[in-house]
Amino acid sequence: MPDLPLATALAAGPVVLDGGLATQLEVQGHDLSSALWSARLLYDDPEAVVAAHAAFAAAGAQVATTASYQVSIEGLAAVGLDAAEARRLVVRSVQLAGRGAPESWVAGSVGPYGAALADGSEYTGGYAGELGVDRLRQWHRPRMQWLAEAGADVLACETVPAAAEAEALLEEADLLGLPVWLSLTTVVDDEGAVRTRRGEPAADVFAMAHGVEAVVAVGVNCTAPSAVGPSLAAAARAGKPLVAYPNSGEGWDAAARRWTGAGGVDPADVLAWVDAGARLIGGCCRVGPADVSALAAAIR
Repeated sequence: MPDLPLATALAAGPVVLDGGLATQLEVQGHDLSSALWSARLLYDDPEAVVAAHAAFAAAGAQVATTASYQVSIEGLAAVGLDAAEARRLVVRSVQLAGRGAPESWVAGSVGPYGAALADGSEYTGGYAGELGVDRLRQWHRPRMQWLAEAGADVLACETVPAAAEAEALLEEADLLGLPVWLSLTTVVDDEGAVRTRRGEPAADVFAMAHGVEAVVAVGVNCTAPSAVGPSLAAAARAGKPLVAYPNSGEGWDAAARRWTGAGGVDPADVLAWVDAGARLIGGCCRVGPADVSALAAAIR
């Protein structure tokens, strides 16, 4: 782990994030088609997770994001593991990130409720209205606490599709006191307005982070590269450094569990994101070490 706090580093200039951990694990030959996705390897093959983190670090990533995105008590219970095992795997995810990328900040991945459903719900946010802020806070609380106790440097509250879930995460983060970033997954509608996946104005959701001391950055991930620029403009409402780690531009077919279309993040776009205030920059789904290396070179 670097000696410098991440927030201090962001004030000095851009920091390079890693890419899609699951993408790299698939390249390494692992089948991630189960409902637990990359979290399965925390249990089955932890050395594979170490190797994936190491690949991104070697490519220039300065942050290692843990494989805890899809870890939940309910999800693990479905495969016969209890809450104690869930905690053990979350703690292990931090330890493995530190082993694979010892010179990097470790970001504890806090995926949305929809990720645990393994049905693409993080791209609709339809559950948020039914659950509400209080229940979402209760659901997120254990994993956030476990990541903090395990020594994560920052929590990556990521792929958030709805205002209620963003509010829940911000309230929990404020109590926890550990640095966090809040990253929505957004779309740009036909009128050019940036919205959450649930359809709410994204600028209003980003503005919730204003004044929350624990938040070190806000922005977007798992969003099409073409939507990053408008999304960062909306995120500026929070008055925080910005974070951008889009997917490759390909589309995810949740029913068929496969990627469709062509993709690619143009390193030239990175300079525009930096100009817009982005200080944490990397990639999400289908963005591998070679892509991160190109992004890092563009930033340098």
